[in-house]
Amino acid sequence: MSPQDFQFLSDLLKAKSGLVLTSDKGYLVESRLLPIARKRGLGSLDGLIAALRGRDMALTSEVVEAMTTNESFFFRDNTPFDTFKAHVLPHLLATRATSKRIRIWSAAASTGQEPYSLAMILAEQKAALAGWRVEILGTDISSEVLTRARAGLYTQFEVQRGLPIQLLVKYFKKEGEQWRIAPEIRAMVQYREFNLLDNFAALGRFDVVFCRNVLIYFDQPTKAKVLDRLAQGMADDGMLFLGAAETVLGLSNRFRPVKDRRGLYEVAPPP
Repeated sequence: MSPQDFQFLSDLLKAKSGLVLTSDKGYLVESRLLPIARKRGLGSLDGLIAALRGRDMALTSEVVEAMTTNESFFFRDNTPFDTFKAHVLPHLLATRATSKRIRIWSAAASTGQEPYSLAMILAEQKAALAGWRVEILGTDISSEVLTRARAGLYTQFEVQRGLPIQLLVKYFKKEGEQWRIAPEIRAMVQYREFNLLDNFAALGRFDVVFCRNVLIYFDQPTKAKVLDRLAQGMADDGMLFLGAAETVLGLSNRFRPVKDRRGLYEVAPPP
């Protein structure tokens, strides 16, 4: 791929998704886009770029989906989910005792493992949450991964990555060589296609947001804009989970780190 074509692809991805494609990601472009080029009969990445330059909108959507799809697995990194269970959920149960309502957003839900992990934690607290209305929204820019998330069907390899065996036995049922998550867990999560570059207002307000391993793909100005819009859409005492390699420091004064809780940030009071 010529430097000009790579720059065109980079500009296209940033405009459509916020993804910053650096020059060292040539292997990623090849592995994800060559199959699309061949499927479309375009022969090569050069043919693919030529079609994109011709404003093939369906192809553009397919390319953006392919480049922005990231792997996910159940209870990824463990610490955020332990923190949610031991620290954030008790806080919500105390502070929302009157309204008995909690809204949670998984802002890069991919194939559903993150929101379903949260749903299983909440299902395990069924007695404490009796009479409560708990909503989990999972969003992603890719309609393809959301279709998989809604189906709740996972391979043996996927359920072996991070999912405790007791939860597999309790909340999954074997279907051939795959595992289907229980209907009551699937019903706890609603999915919606959404681009983090868009306006958040239509999503409503959230008590907790998981936006993990997403900001690392954006440039600094885009990170700052996303963080500020997240803050606008959260409760005054809302909690934000970021990935281990992500931070709000130097990007936004709308959040501040929670002491001794790695990856957890709280909405900062107005100055």
